[in-house]
Amino acid sequence: MGIRTRKFGTTGLEITVVGLGAWAMGGPDWRYGWGPQDDEESIRTIEHAIDLGINWIDTAATYGLGHSEEVVGRALKRIPSSKRPYIFTKCGMRAWSDDRFKEPIRILEPSSIRRECEASLRRLGVDYIDLYQFHWPDDFGTPVEESWAEMVKLKAEGKVRHIGVCNFNIELLERCERIAHVETLQPPFSMIRRGFAAETLAWCREHNTGVIVYSPMQSGLLSGKFSKERAAALPSTDWRTRDERFQEPQLSRNLALADGLKPIAERKNTNVASLAVAWTLSWPGVTAAIVGARRPDQVDEWIRAGDVQLDPSDLDKIAELIRQTGAGEGPERP
Repeated sequence: MGIRTRKFGTTGLEITVVGLGAWAMGGPDWRYGWGPQDDEESIRTIEHAIDLGINWIDTAATYGLGHSEEVVGRALKRIPSSKRPYIFTKCGMRAWSDDRFKEPIRILEPSSIRRECEASLRRLGVDYIDLYQFHWPDDFGTPVEESWAEMVKLKAEGKVRHIGVCNFNIELLERCERIAHVETLQPPFSMIRRGFAAETLAWCREHNTGVIVYSPMQSGLLSGKFSKERAAALPSTDWRTRDERFQEPQLSRNLALADGLKPIAERKNTNVASLAVAWTLSWPGVTAAIVGARRPDQVDEWIRAGDVQLDPSDLDKIAELIRQTGAGEGPERP
């Protein structure tokens, strides 16, 4: 299909500007599940995304407490080696042994990182991980320098090719950078959740750190198909039922923003989902966006987001719409 690619920081990888996120493929049986999910349909979704030209998948050990990685591993066995996508995964979030639905433990103790890496390699069925990332900062007092040094060792051993972090602020990024280059950062970023662009994006540009943003459609709010009725009908196993962005007063503001995007999307000959993703890609320093899907047809809705070119007048209109609706927080345009 010819999806556009960009250089991914200093990794040497050329990645498509949209990648497939496998969060929801972890299923419902954990704290941040998205409700019921069929594994075979997840595998078909992965195959469909690869057939359309996507060349990377983002998952994590905590998604379904290993289940997402297992599903990705099963899909890889069905994909020809010539079409094998890059696999990005994460460590540092572990479940409590007595309660799968309790808030996961955020721990980056070196021996824990190594055990998680070995377990991810087994679940994915691969000899190495293309990008291994810290999922969240440590909550147990482990100095980040010790954690990052362990990642450097895993890279030197060939268990992982590249190393990065998610959800880190500038202070933590600087501390890691003094040990070894932070090759990549994965932050949350959307028209609703814009705080990353205030300062951290500039740091990444200055240090040539590749950036892959997650939740560019804000977990479905900016898909153009969400509604108050759908929010009310979410199953109790869907983590969004506990998220303030899916509750009033934020829900109405966020849906007003999505509705306001429809005329802009029509003028650009696209849909709201692709427009929302394209907006994140328009910020200098953002390499690519992670976009989730649970069915093959959902991939079709945003696969061409990289072709949507937003000019200054488009960005001005979107910024004004953000101000009018009062949705979210952070800088309103590049």
